[in-house]
Amino acid sequence: MAASIHFRAGCEMRQYKWMTSTPPMHARLIDGKAIAQSLKLEVRGAIEALVAAGARRPGLAVVLVGNNPASEVYVRNKRRSCEEVGVVSVAHDLPASATEAELLALLRRLNYEPTIDGILVQLPLPPHISGRAVIEAVDPAKDVDGLHPYNLGRLAQREPLLRACTPYGVIKMLQHIGVAPSGMRAVVVGASSIVGRPMALELLLAGATTTVCHTRTRDLAAEVARAELLVVAAGKPQMVLGAWIRPESVVIDIGIHRTADNKLVGDVEFAAAAARAAWITPVPGGVGPMTIATLLSNTLEASVRRQGLKSAD
Repeated sequence: MAASIHFRAGCEMRQYKWMTSTPPMHARLIDGKAIAQSLKLEVRGAIEALVAAGARRPGLAVVLVGNNPASEVYVRNKRRSCEEVGVVSVAHDLPASATEAELLALLRRLNYEPTIDGILVQLPLPPHISGRAVIEAVDPAKDVDGLHPYNLGRLAQREPLLRACTPYGVIKMLQHIGVAPSGMRAVVVGASSIVGRPMALELLLAGATTTVCHTRTRDLAAEVARAELLVVAAGKPQMVLGAWIRPESVVIDIGIHRTADNKLVGDVEFAAAAARAAWITPVPGGVGPMTIATLLSNTLEASVRRQGLKSAD
């Protein structure tokens, strides 16, 4: 989940407040759960074909530090998905008291483990462990999260190898519904290293004219209103008002939050946005399932490369 950030929408938020009553649904839902299932079936088929040809199954090491409840759920879902597609999942659960040195030592061992093709360290980490140091400690060839500076640099150079799971999952969603970003005016709200920045690089790679909004953006409402393709990863519940949405645009909401009344919402005011957009992702059931499916696809790709086989692309 993207880190929480705040934008200075100023008077625009007050200007549009009267328009935010719940309107009728207009947009078509982008069913991330169904698209992810389709991708997982493709990955499973490719893995079974590789095994039948004499290759070994891809191996994924999943590292969890501490007992963050949300992280435990994410990790459990990822391990279950590994079983679905035939990836060998190896669990490494460390206590919250584990030191940074202990975690880095584990990663060094996993880097040299021949049956491990991908390494996933569940974020966030306890505050005494540097997330940047951990990301950089993973062998780029096993960086199935796609967050190592080498892999992000390859993406920036338009020669991607392993790509950040959530942004790449968004690209796969757009491909599935037949939306080509090339030539579109795209706006990314949020500039985190985990989602916003690699998302902007993905959109540039796809040929979109891309704007990134962040904490110093002066008129967020105006920037959003220009977006033919809007991707929101700001980390603040329902921050983007539906009245800002450009009519007939495509809206991808990466945020997910639990409200006081135990409902899940995204970073976009869904009902009002859905009344204006042509396509929109629901929360939940939108981008989340695609992140896991893309992780599995990356693990397959990493395994194919490491075993010297034909590319999985």
